[in-house]
Amino acid sequence: MVVPDDLRYSTDHEWARLDGSLVRVGITDYAQDALGDVVFVELPAVGAEVQAGAQLGEVESTKSVSELYSPVTGRVVAVNGELAEAPERLNHDPYGEGWICQIELSDPASFDALLDAAAYRRLIES
Repeated sequence: MVVPDDLRYSTDHEWARLDGSLVRVGITDYAQDALGDVVFVELPAVGAEVQAGAQLGEVESTKSVSELYSPVTGRVVAVNGELAEAPERLNHDPYGEGWICQIELSDPASFDALLDAAAYRRLIES
């Protein structure tokens, strides 16, 4: 499983990349592998206020439907609309073209509380 060192991770298998006050969010390689072939992604609404740990959307695969959870607290400022036409991007490039949304961070402590890469590797290996 690919676990980039420059990201933070939730125990629900979402990743977060901080850039100033913006956090780009997606699902991890581990999550996409467990889901199987992704066929639909329900994205959050731009402007929605989200809380760390609260439902953000859903991912539907050939195996199941799984909820997405926000790894941080803030406001959704952008979504990856290309996932509507190409949800398989979550499988092919979960840390790049498969990003889900961007959140303007309102609670920096929610980002600081996420796992670093080493801790996330221990989680998925246990």
